[in-house]
This record gives sequence, C-alpha cells and structure tokens, in this order.
Amino acid sequence: MNDFIFEHQINEKLISIGPIPIYWYSLMFLLAFSFGYMILKKIYIKEEKDVQLLDPFLVHMVLGTIIGARLGEVFFYNWEYFQNNLLEIFLPFKINGLDWKFVGFRGLSSHGATIGIITSIVLYKIKYKYDSVLWIFDRLVIAVALGGTLVRIGNFFNSEIVGVFTKSNYGVTFLNRGEILPRHPAQLYEAFGYIILFVVLLILYNKTKLKEYKGFLFGFFLMFLFVVRFIVEYVKESQGGLENQLGVFSTGQWLSIPFILIGIGLMIKSRFVNEKK
Repeated sequence: MNDFIFEHQINEKLISIGPIPIYWYSLMFLLAFSFGYMILKKIYIKEEKDVQLLDPFLVHMVLGTIIGARLGEVFFYNWEYFQNNLLEIFLPFKINGLDWKFVGFRGLSSHGATIGIITSIVLYKIKYKYDSVLWIFDRLVIAVALGGTLVRIGNFFNSEIVGVFTKSNYGVTFLNRGEILPRHPAQLYEAFGYIILFVVLLILYNKTKLKEYKGFLFGFFLMFLFVVRFIVEYVKESQGGLENQLGVFSTGQWLSIPFILIGIGLMIKSRFVNEKK
C-alpha cells in the first residue's frame, strides 16, 4: 500500500442491538451534544448564570439541530427524491413498498442545522428571558465548533460526503463504497478546520475582551466556519441541489456566502457599537 493512501474499510456500524444498528455517526452526534453541554455548563457557572436553564436549552438545541439539518438536506440538496418519499423526511427508514429498512438520519445539512439552531435559540430566548440572544450565541458557538468537528468525523466513518478523486498517490480509498481509487478526505479537511475554529474561539473567549462585544464571537464563528466550508467544497464531490440552476459555485458554496457576509457584518457591528460606548 502506498504510504500516502489510506484504505478505508472501517465498519460504519459500531454495534447492533437486535435488528437496529448503532452507527459511529450516531455516537459522534451523541458526543457532540454531551461535550457541548459540559462546555456550556462551565461557561454558565463561570458567568454566574442559572445552570437549570441549560436543560431546556439542550432540548431546543437538539431539536433545532436535527430538524434544521434534515430539512436543509431535503430542500437544499435532495427535494427531487423526497418529494416522492415524504415519510422518509422524519423517519429513520428507507421505504420501498412494504419493505422498511432502518438507515438512521444520514442525510443532514450543516447549513440547515445552522438555521435550525438559530431559530430554536431565538424561541428559547423568547421563553427564558435572560441576557441577549447574541450573548447566548457568542457562548454557544464554542460548543458548536467542537460538535461540527465530531459530526464530520462521523461522516468519515460513514464514507459519506466524500471528496473528489485525487488522481494521485495521495488520499483515502473508500473500500466500503466499492472504490479502488483515492479521494480527498473532505470530511477530515472540514473537521480539521472546525477544530482550529474551536481552539481559536476558546482563546478569544478566555484571553480577550471580545466576548464583551455582543455578536463578535458569533460573527467570527459564521465567517470562519463557512469560509472553511466554501474552500473544502472545491475538492468535495457534488451533492446536487442548487448548483445545476445557479452554476459557477456548488450548492454548499452558494449557501455559505450569506452566512459569511452575515458573520462579517456582525463582527463590524459589534466593534462599532462597543467603540461608541
């Protein structure tokens, strides 16, 4: 085997409980929410916020992430399929007539998840009135950056969201997909970018006064994360969606542009408002 080619033949199933398989991807999702909860709990204790507010916060986060990510996959990338298979949108089964096969929720969109999280936390803030919604987002994004890293590692285990063929002696051969040529490990590229974002956000939160600029960390997160996504899309296999109609960029890139611009706008606004005080 070439030293620069990794042959991926890891079983995507961690274990099976009866007829129901537990995937590595599911474990990564569970770890993402668990670590996120622990990070936010430390932040709430440090800033003397009511820790009891975290339980409903986690419920909103989980629902917002899963519902948003699923709907993003359905409407941004795969409506052509789901318009004829509506039951599969929120059921973890592949349905073919009377044959139902458990496959889990494997079609999830990070852009949809972002919209879902924002929506769910705005609703949370309306019900539990403390600080501003930007204060919440500025802390939440630290946990989300780490969660995004774990989810992309889960995608790697699942041999999904793969990169294009490298056409060289470098890359990952996804034997589980029946392939013999190496591809760019796009999932790991994104995971690497997100873990850097996580570390940078921790430093900005703990070592600078930028956390006092409401919206700055949230804006930085949006800008950095979706710039990473935009760049990685150049070596990612097409996932379909809007690109056939819009051209020039991939669907993921088109969807990333608004988030990048919003992030830059939030950073500029937060600095401007703070300097006027």
